[in-house]
Amino acid sequence: MTKTPDLIVVSAAVFTADPAGTAAEAFAVADGEFTAVGSSAEVSRLAGPDTTVLDAGGRMVMPGICDVHTHLSLGGALVAWDLPIAPHFGPEEICEAVAARAARLGPEEWIVGGVIGSTTMDGLADVGLLAVLDRASAGRPVLLRDDTQHNRWVNSAALRAMGVTEDSPDPEGGTYVRDGRGRLTGVLWEQASRIAEEAFAASVEDPDARHRVSFATAAQVCNRHGITTVCDAATMEAALRTLTAMEAEGELTLRVVTSTVARPLLAEAGISGKELLAVSGQFGSELLHVGFVKVFLDGVPMTRTAAMLDPYLPHGCSDHGSDSGECLYDLDELVEELETAVSAGRGVKIHAAGDASTRMALDAIAVIRERHGSRPMFHLAHTEYVTPSDIRRFGELGVVADASPYLWYPGIIQDSLAACVPAEVIERAWPLADLLAAGANVSAGSDWPAGAPTPHTWTGIETMVTRQAPGGSEETVNPAQRLTLHEALVSFTRRPAEALGLGERVGSIEVGKSADFLVLSQNLFEVDARRIHETDVLATYLRGSRVHAAGA
Repeated sequence: MTKTPDLIVVSAAVFTADPAGTAAEAFAVADGEFTAVGSSAEVSRLAGPDTTVLDAGGRMVMPGICDVHTHLSLGGALVAWDLPIAPHFGPEEICEAVAARAARLGPEEWIVGGVIGSTTMDGLADVGLLAVLDRASAGRPVLLRDDTQHNRWVNSAALRAMGVTEDSPDPEGGTYVRDGRGRLTGVLWEQASRIAEEAFAASVEDPDARHRVSFATAAQVCNRHGITTVCDAATMEAALRTLTAMEAEGELTLRVVTSTVARPLLAEAGISGKELLAVSGQFGSELLHVGFVKVFLDGVPMTRTAAMLDPYLPHGCSDHGSDSGECLYDLDELVEELETAVSAGRGVKIHAAGDASTRMALDAIAVIRERHGSRPMFHLAHTEYVTPSDIRRFGELGVVADASPYLWYPGIIQDSLAACVPAEVIERAWPLADLLAAGANVSAGSDWPAGAPTPHTWTGIETMVTRQAPGGSEETVNPAQRLTLHEALVSFTRRPAEALGLGERVGSIEVGKSADFLVLSQNLFEVDARRIHETDVLATYLRGSRVHAAGA
């Protein structure tokens, strides 16, 4: 006998995202789960005297968004604490913002912020600009992150706090960028950024309170954009403890799948590798799933640290790095890293930004498949550059294509890439339609806050469909790889749920699944695709409880 619903939703245009493509206009919820899906007449008959009835007025209702790749701590801190910098700001505007923030701070307080656009970052390795930043900060340490979250611009006070001088050797996997005369410029590539982050973290008086605010803010931002489930793509011990405490106190409004880091994280301090893997085993609950290990296999193309099969362009980009970048593991080391994670019962999320690193990752996964079969879950982020001969291997090896549609539309990051990556490589970027045709699970992730100040779901969906900037543009990025709207929506709902091992629980509106759903301001199937980014989320529900209401 079906339990009397706590909530029914009627008169809706329901996109169920189920494999059968079921159309519906109503559903019922009891004890946080969908208990019936069908017509308004059918579902209305299930209501009892205490059932709440939500009349959607014909609006589109869909499953909660599953974001397969985000960074909750960094995103929440960006909104709650950091100095906001627009990606299009040049050095003068950045320094003006720093000066304004400095005027409101104590003499020892750090100025932390972002994001610096990649095209601006390309030109900051200049001691003259470092002097301007020093004057703007009035002696306070400054740490500014770029839009990839892999690189930093710091001032002289921050370099002193880091213990870095002109004689300091570069850290392994990173660079203190110098000018032609060997002088520090304040620009930090890759693992050099970690030294700055550790110096800043040491200055925070109450890190637990800061983490709590950051994660609560991140959850609110996600809910506002319709996100109910995320994969936190680089999870530290502090995050595990904070999220657990929030859930225990009824304050976690997001389902989180974690990815503990295999090596020290450049963005946050803390234990990593086998030590963190062991510690993380004590965590886990209804809303917190300890599921993956994060492996960084290379850097990013903008600083020529992504491992590419073809050489980078000789001009218009930093001289940092080799001609085609390099992987941070050799094949045997990578196989060993994957074996450690899989033997502990974890999946693996591999950052592989170049086509050479993607190939190495696929080679390593093939070894693990021979040893362990199809059970282990593997994600490759960000599948921007995949050589055509490797596309079929995603389907053959059961590898999830962790795609970041927020990064590819014409804009600042693409402008920076065009100065580094050969045009013929860019022209075949983000081969999502081919990956789908090869049988791959294409799952969307915002990579927030890298590339975008908010995880704006609807921008990502639109870009998957149009391959243009939001609102449309003459310029497109590999338009032959456009997805249909249905394919894009499933890539934000059911596919990532399956990729996270939660396909039986979330990702579609089906009886028995968690009642995670959204009410939208417009029906995406009835508007021009170039207007999808204008969508607002009127309400977000997690397990049948409303966690966001527009205007509230």
